[in-house]
Amino acid sequence: MKGLGQAEKLLQSLGVTSPDEIDIEAIAWTMGAKVRNGILESCEARIIGFRNQAIITVKGDGDPRRRRFSIAHELGHWQHHRGRSSVCRASEIGSVSQGGAGIERQADNYAADLLMSAYLFRPLAAAHRRPSFEAIDALAAAFSTSRLATAQRFIDHSPWPCMIVCHGQNGRRWFRRNGGIPDHWFPRDDLDPESDAMDVLYGKIDRSRPTIIGADAWFDRRGADRFELTEECVKGFGNDVLALLTLKDQMLD
Repeated sequence: MKGLGQAEKLLQSLGVTSPDEIDIEAIAWTMGAKVRNGILESCEARIIGFRNQAIITVKGDGDPRRRRFSIAHELGHWQHHRGRSSVCRASEIGSVSQGGAGIERQADNYAADLLMSAYLFRPLAAAHRRPSFEAIDALAAAFSTSRLATAQRFIDHSPWPCMIVCHGQNGRRWFRRNGGIPDHWFPRDDLDPESDAMDVLYGKIDRSRPTIIGADAWFDRRGADRFELTEECVKGFGNDVLALLTLKDQMLD
């Protein structure tokens, strides 16, 4: 189990060999935490613990996949921040805008490791022929996770050089790229009118097919117009659009 995180080591110790064996409430019980549904007015989930026992309260009327991630997030607090109570708003669970530090990000990372463990996720991701939202949605169904959480995990563990860029009507909100993409490929703040992302963002279509487009539509780096990449776009939360970009090998030098 060398190189695995705490959540992944826990799954292996429990003999988990496939995504459908990840019973998050049973796992919580093995960690000394009982899960219950409740009416929460000012937060989405909370955990209150004493010594080695805890109670996780989570909204029971929401999306089941979101509920699973919220429970796993609270288990992250139980693992890393035991001794303090945690009350988490919706914006603090699974947020892509929190950056890489802080206790909420640490709890999110634990949740992702628990629900989409690398030793299970990587082989299933690699089984797809190429990056696509079809592949991401299939993985989301297999792991019972949201499209957004799965897309982020896919980027982190994909064998292909790809990235996710999120745009709203006021410009780029965030992006995530994997280690195969050099740092100088930094996405533009604005959307190119030639990109299908524009049609998705403004409601003309809900999603686009994978399309080859000039790299300068997404990057304003000098020389970007000499390259092409593949883009695929889908509607995100609210008025956002998610673009999956797959770079050509020539762009990786």
